[in-house]
Amino acid sequence: MVENTRRWLDQMVVGLNLCPFSSSVIARNQVFYAVCDATTDAELQQFYLTELQRLLETNENDVATSLLMITQGLEEFGDFLDVLDWFQQLLEQADLTDHVQLASFHPQYQFEGVAADDLSHFTNRSPYPTIHLLRQDQMTKVLAHVSDPEKIYLDNIKALNKLGRREIEALCPWGK
Repeated sequence: MVENTRRWLDQMVVGLNLCPFSSSVIARNQVFYAVCDATTDAELQQFYLTELQRLLETNENDVATSLLMITQGLEEFGDFLDVLDWFQQLLEQADLTDHVQLASFHPQYQFEGVAADDLSHFTNRSPYPTIHLLRQDQMTKVLAHVSDPEKIYLDNIKALNKLGRREIEALCPWGK
């Protein structure tokens, strides 16, 4: 699972420069990969809270960001979104939104209001249901040097369209 996620990061996220901030933390081995085999809501919640704590208590030079890969129960994108909403509520209840933000990736990721076959969905398609824990202060620092952050997403869509469906699906066979 971790190896497939690393390959996805190398080929898609870094390889296609979908996230211009990711290559340095990956190169410095500052990404923590956490695999969750929880079968109950209580176990899933405990996993999430443990990983939040790990991120917040670890020096950012050792762990800059965490990827939480969930092995079962979230194959359906709607179920994944429900858990993402729940995790966001837990983050808010713990008053941690000034410290951590969530990003989401899923094999069947689909942006609301966008045609199902649009290549833009592949910007957030990953081999497994994955929730990315980002340090808010790092994002603030990085985005301070970006004149138009929304342009990153638009540039990603252009890059995917230029590459074409066949090439994108070869890189992300789980997202067909």
